[in-house]
Parts: sequence; structure tokens; C-alpha cells
Amino acid sequence: MTIEQIIVLAIVQGITEFLPVSSSGHLILIPAFTGWPDQGVITDVMVHIGSLIAVIVYFWKDVIRLIGGGFDLLRLRMNDNSRMALYILLATIPAVIFGVVLKKSGLGDQLRSVEVIAWNAVIFGILLYVADLVGPRLKRMEDMKLSPALIIGLAQAVALIPGTSRSGITMTAARFMGFDRPEAARFSFLLGIPAIAGAGAFVTLDAIETSVTISNDSLLAAALTFVAALFAIAILMAMVKRMSFFIFMVYRLALALVLFAMLYDWVPWLPKLSGI
Repeated sequence: MTIEQIIVLAIVQGITEFLPVSSSGHLILIPAFTGWPDQGVITDVMVHIGSLIAVIVYFWKDVIRLIGGGFDLLRLRMNDNSRMALYILLATIPAVIFGVVLKKSGLGDQLRSVEVIAWNAVIFGILLYVADLVGPRLKRMEDMKLSPALIIGLAQAVALIPGTSRSGITMTAARFMGFDRPEAARFSFLLGIPAIAGAGAFVTLDAIETSVTISNDSLLAAALTFVAALFAIAILMAMVKRMSFFIFMVYRLALALVLFAMLYDWVPWLPKLSGI
């Protein structure tokens, strides 16, 4: 990979992984505009690791509490930390099951179309904003119970369909159930830790099977992704304290419009995208 490809890939992946704007939509645009080849499986692993470390660093206090809660859970000691660890564990299961179904059935490959991504950018962008407008806004993460945790977990499973946005749909579900904006984002990011770790582990197994080695390019991509992801998380957490999700809905609609324009050749000077 060229240094330009490493930088662009890391920044786009790191930022769009956590902002509710659909990372899959953006990753389609990179090769369309640049003509760069696929970055390879090991780079996918390293950027996932960079994203994961960014979440852990930013929410290190919550992570420490969850680790302690996990040990308490193993000792069958129920307290606030062990309950939260249990909720996150159980909320991760739907995504694991759905991921296996998509992989075994081959449906996952069929859903990786530009049209699906564009329509999901529209649908879930509007839902994100609607959820931000309705219902009470008083609940904090400490008010989390099993039922809402599982509903948010089911929403995270839907995010395996490209164009949905994992952070976007989990915050949408949390907002619909009355959690205030910063707390919805906080739970979304913590719930993402096992999801991102699992995705990274899955890709790592593929890398091991194909005997791919880690290059300096991949290490640089991981480091840059960490910086970009940390920046994205900090920006989002600051934004959700002061403003609504309206700007993200508008951005997603604009992204969908660009994808549709490139897919159906509405604008002659834009690159033409194939359906897949």
C-alpha cells in the first residue's frame, strides 16, 4: 500500500466506525474515487485493533469496572458492575448468532450491495433522528435493565447489514427507550468492545489460515486508526451533550444521494459504481 492509501483508510475507518454515518458506505467510496486495490485481510485486523484500543482508552474507567464486574459475575456476586457486565455479554449474543447465520447462509455477501447500503443510510438515518425527538430523556446507563439491553443488542445485530451503522442503530434503540443522548452513546461504545474484538478475532483467524504476515504498513494503519477513532469518539461525546442527531441524519441522506448518483450514473463526472 502507498502511504496515501494507509492514511486515508485509517482515518476513514477510524472515524466512521464510531460516528453514526455508516462505515461501509464510506469504504465503498474510497476505491471508487481512488482506484486503490483492496487493502488485504491483515490490514483489516490491524485497523480493528486500533479502533478497539481507542474505545478502551477513552472509556478506561468503565472498562475497569466492567472487568471487575466480570470477575464478580464468575464468583456469582451480583452488584452494579457485574450486572452491567452481564447485560453487555447478553446483548452481544444476538450479533454473534446473526453473524454466524449470515456467514453460513451466504446472505451476508448478497447484502453487500451499494443499493442496500444507500437505502439503509436513508432509513436508519431518519430513524436515528426520530428516536432523538421522541420519548423521555432521563435514563442513565446505571438505569439499564436486562430488557432494554437485549433490545439494544438485537439492534446491534441488525447493524451487520451494510449501511446500517453499529453505533447509529444502537444509539437509536437506546434513545427510543428513554436514555439520554450521552448515555446512549456511552452504552453503544461499551457494547461495541466485544463486537469489535469479535470481528477482529474473526478476521485474524482468516489471516492465520492464509499465512498472512503483519507488515509495517498494517502497523501504521492500526496506529493511525487508533488516533482517528479516539478523535471521533471524543468529538461525538462532546457533540451529543450540546446538539441533536439531526446533523448525522442530513449527512447520511447526503451520503445515500452520492451512492445512488454513482450507482445509477445520475451525474456524468462521478465515478460509476457497480451494484456490488
